[in-house]
This record gives sequence, structure tokens and C-alpha cells, in this order.
Amino acid sequence: MLFTDRADAGHRLAEALRHLEGEEPVVLGLPRGGVPVAFQVARALHAPLDVIVVRKLGVPYQRELGFGAIGEGGVRVISDDIVRRGRLEQADLASVEHAEAAELARQAERFRAGRPRLSLEGRTAIVVDDGIATGATAAAACQVVRAQGAARVVLAVPVAPPDAAERLRSTTDEFVCLSTPFAFSAVGEWYQDFSQTPDDEVVSLLAQAAAGPEPEGSAPDAGTAADQDVVEEVAIDAAGVRLTGDLNLPAGARAVVMFAHGSGSSRHSPRNRLVAAALNEAGLGTLLFDLLTPAEEAHRANVFDIATLAERLADATGWLRDHTALPVGYFGASTGAAAALWAAAAPGADVGAVVSRGGRPDLAGPLLPGVRAPTLLIVGGNDSLVIDLNREAEAALRCATRLDIIPGATHLFEEPGALQQVADLARDWFISHLVKEAY
Repeated sequence: MLFTDRADAGHRLAEALRHLEGEEPVVLGLPRGGVPVAFQVARALHAPLDVIVVRKLGVPYQRELGFGAIGEGGVRVISDDIVRRGRLEQADLASVEHAEAAELARQAERFRAGRPRLSLEGRTAIVVDDGIATGATAAAACQVVRAQGAARVVLAVPVAPPDAAERLRSTTDEFVCLSTPFAFSAVGEWYQDFSQTPDDEVVSLLAQAAAGPEPEGSAPDAGTAADQDVVEEVAIDAAGVRLTGDLNLPAGARAVVMFAHGSGSSRHSPRNRLVAAALNEAGLGTLLFDLLTPAEEAHRANVFDIATLAERLADATGWLRDHTALPVGYFGASTGAAAALWAAAAPGADVGAVVSRGGRPDLAGPLLPGVRAPTLLIVGGNDSLVIDLNREAEAALRCATRLDIIPGATHLFEEPGALQQVADLARDWFISHLVKEAY
């Protein structure tokens, strides 16, 4: 499993932790990289966020070997076995602990900016990091959290090697890890963007969390998008499943486009976000959301269950219409395009336009003649099989239809400039058929 960045990892991890929401947990991020992940988890679970500052106590002559750890509140976790086998002198131990205690206090003050540490007494504590290499720091953090009074300790990470994951399962009340790849050498290889998290970002995220998150699932009332920008995460109930989405309505938006992605993608996909940004710049709103939960995505057959995807898309459309009166369009990619066309063909569907990128319209099969929304099919010039499928779909559609082939582009439009051409074509299509025909 590859993550776009720490925010993407946090969103996905939050879905795997939804069962803990009712326990009113406290979310604790390990600095520095764990805090951006924990921020998204806390936001999704409506939980308070704090930083868990832990300093490992390293053996003086072998600093990578820890003989214990310290945390705030005077918590000390010492391995008597390592102290005994290492024949460590008390004076040496005290010197190491004194130096680490000073750094711990400095970090805690810096990160919290004067706010008090959250009490863990009797609470469920979710310790979050951006990944695990050896697990030593995470294990120490869990011990410290337990010593600070937590009744239940959950360790949650996006990725870890199998051996470390196995060890940590036995040291926590619950261990949640999205991916345990065997070919593991470093945490950063499982992120597209694993740039360093500066102290200032940690401080900012903790301050935002302390100020209180936006209520999840909220959305503007009909017509309010004309007054101010709206950028927020929302929760959508669709066909009995809770879907998470990112809603962006620029001030003065005249229409909104819903994204239905296919396999190997998500609302955090750089490809989807590039197209969405182009639409936002043109004054169009966007709603990017996941039609499948992380657990469902693990089973590839679900990606091709077009009927279910279309049903959820239709329900999500109903949710959107309850919150805005703007015209609605669909942007579908791969199997998501089939779901978009399926939903657009439903009786009573009020969809103003559809754009398919590298789509599989053939999976909507006999429903294609029922689509009434003007439909643009975009295919890469080197994606020969999909070109044929889209030509057949173009012949089956009874609505205003156009097939655009981008020369030299493959299925994912990864060639320089190819995806920007997709964005430009989609923007122009939606403006022409959503905006001009609605106003």
C-alpha cells in the first residue's frame, strides 16, 4: 500500500479506527511525523489531540540500545535486564536521564505552546506514528501512556515490517496497521511524499486541534457557496455505509462536480486532485470521496461491483443536493466512470454532465442508452483496448457525446502534459454543459 503523504495516511488510518469513536479516545501523535497522521485521525473520530513526547534513554557507549524511556509527569520506564547485563553505573544512567529530561521538557513546551498536557487517566489512548521501523520508540510511548493512567492503549500506524508488527501486538491492547509488507527497508519508501515535518507544522496542527475541529459531516446550506469559499471534510451516509469526502466550493461556484474514482485510486490521488484543482480555479466546486471503505478496497472484486458503486454515488448525490442547489456533474475514472454512467442512467437522475477519464463505460453495458447527461469520453492514444471500448460506448450512448483521444498518452495519463489536457477538456465540458445551460 502506497500513501500519497501523511495526511492521506491519516485519512486511511482513521477509517480503520472508526470502531473506537464511541470510546471517546484521546489521540496522541509521536513527533514529528506522527502528528500530521494523528491530526487526521483525531479529526475523523471527533477526539482531542495531543502530542506524546517520549525520550529514549540510550546506553552511554551504545546509544542506539535503549535501557528505558521517560515521559512527561515524571514517568520512567526502565529495563532492569538491560541495566544489569550492561553493568551500567547509576551515575551514568542519571547523566543520560538528566540530559534527555531537559530535551523532553523543551520539546513539550515548544509543541504545546503553553497548553497543559491532556489527562489520560482512565481513557482509551490511541498512539499514532507515521510508520514503524524497529518499533522501539512506539513501544516506549505505549509504556509511558500506560504509566500516565490510560485504561486502554491502542497503537495505530500506516505501515510496519511484519516482525515489528508481531512484537507490538503483544505489548498493546490493540494494534492497528494498514500494511505490513515483507519487502520493507524504510518507512519513507511507502510514501510518495515523506518530506520532513518541521516543528512549526507540529505546533500549528496541535493549535488547530485545540481550537476545535469543524463538525464532520457539516456542509453549507443551499446557496451559501456564493458568499465564501468552503473547504472541508464531510461524512456522507450512502447505502448504509459511511463515506468520507473532501468538499471544495469556491466563492461564487456555479456548479459542483462529484468524482467517482476507480481501482488503485482514492480521493487523495494526485491525478484526481490535479483535475479538481483545475475545476476549482475555473469556479467549479468539487466533491472527492471514496466509494469503498479501506477494508472493501482490499478485495479487488468490489472495485468491479458497478451496481454497488453506482448506488452509493446516487445516494451521495442526494446528500449533496440536500446541501446545495448547484447543478451537479460526474467525473469518473476507470471503473468509476462506469459507476458514473450507471448512476446517470437511473430514472429521475438529475445530472448535468459526465466526463470519463480512461473509463470503462462498457461495464455500464445495457444502461448506456438511458444516459441523458452530455458525456465526454477521454482516452489516451496509446490505450488501444480502452479506445475500442469507448468507441463502442460512444455508439451506444443516445445523449450528446464526444470522444477525445490524447495522442501519446497511456491509461494513467502520466506523460508530461497529458493529465493537464484531461483537466482542460473536463473544465471546458463542465462549463459548457453545467454552467452555460443552467444559467
